Amino acid sequence: MTRIALDAMGGDNAPGEIVVGAVESSVGIKDVKVLLVGQMAAIQGVLDGLPKDLRRDARRAIEGGLLEIVHAPDVAEMDETPVEAVKKKKDCSINVAMRLVKEGRADAFVSAGNSGAVATSAILTLGRIPGVKRPAIATVLPTRIPRRPLLLLDAGANMDCHPDWLVQFAIMGNAYSKAVLGRTTPNVGLISIGTEDCKGNEMTKETFPKLKAVKDINFVGNIEGHDLYKGKMDVAVCDGFVGNVVLKTTESVARAMSYWLKRECFRGPWRVLGALLLKGAFRALKNQMDPEIYGGAPLLGVPGAVIITHGSSSHKAIYYAVKAGVAAATNDVSGLIAKSIAEHVEDLKQQ
Repeated sequence: MTRIALDAMGGDNAPGEIVVGAVESSVGIKDVKVLLVGQMAAIQGVLDGLPKDLRRDARRAIEGGLLEIVHAPDVAEMDETPVEAVKKKKDCSINVAMRLVKEGRADAFVSAGNSGAVATSAILTLGRIPGVKRPAIATVLPTRIPRRPLLLLDAGANMDCHPDWLVQFAIMGNAYSKAVLGRTTPNVGLISIGTEDCKGNEMTKETFPKLKAVKDINFVGNIEGHDLYKGKMDVAVCDGFVGNVVLKTTESVARAMSYWLKRECFRGPWRVLGALLLKGAFRALKNQMDPEIYGGAPLLGVPGAVIITHGSSSHKAIYYAVKAGVAAATNDVSGLIAKSIAEHVEDLKQQ
């Protein structure tokens, strides 16, 4: 059974949506136990106020040992400075949940809270995989080709990067793509403003030859923004500033398209009729583009499974973030990354 330490107090909709997501995960995902970490009274208050069916599911999950509350008295707020929040609030829900992973009482950590605080707590509590210079947030994005999603990293952990860090991001992303996404030989690209190796800023131009020299990485060169969703790329590497802009823009465009479709479909009776006939297609499109499904982003480079999801996560996003935690833990992603980094020690030394 995979044990997930879930930060109940993290996110804009905590603890309500987090608790609901925890209940749904404990009954809907096979062989999973959710450890809800946070203020006991707040969590219990949400559980007591759940609709009848969910309250029944929660009771059965608790009685069956699939759902457990772990008290954490403090909360790292979304607007707090990450280092101060983690260091001053030793018993905030992020730290307590991270310690469960450190102590072997949980197999993975999931939070919709302050992403900077999560990354800081992970580094201070779990440390870094030997040889890793900077952990990176990796996020999965849909592409034109079904069942061939794109892994984008860094998605926000490191705003200013060194070329050597981007090389390690490629190595870690390559390992994750193989282990979790099922790619045999992932195509790895470097996000830039042109496909030629002379295009880009100083960082990308210096990174290009370094990535090209790494063994066992199928580096295909520079890629542009319009290449991301074609389904030909498996891993896209960039600094955290660019990655976070890409991620947030993608989520915004997906929601905007949904809004535009709804608006246009109700402009006249014939359009309404056409929309009814295409209801199934619209539902399938929404599912393919839904950021809630792809929101569970692993923090790669720490010795443990750490999943960060967006602050506005609903119970649905929490459910899929828990699934991402299960995938990272059961596939031993951190162990595979450690092995991959060790295998490329000589490549990295020569750069």
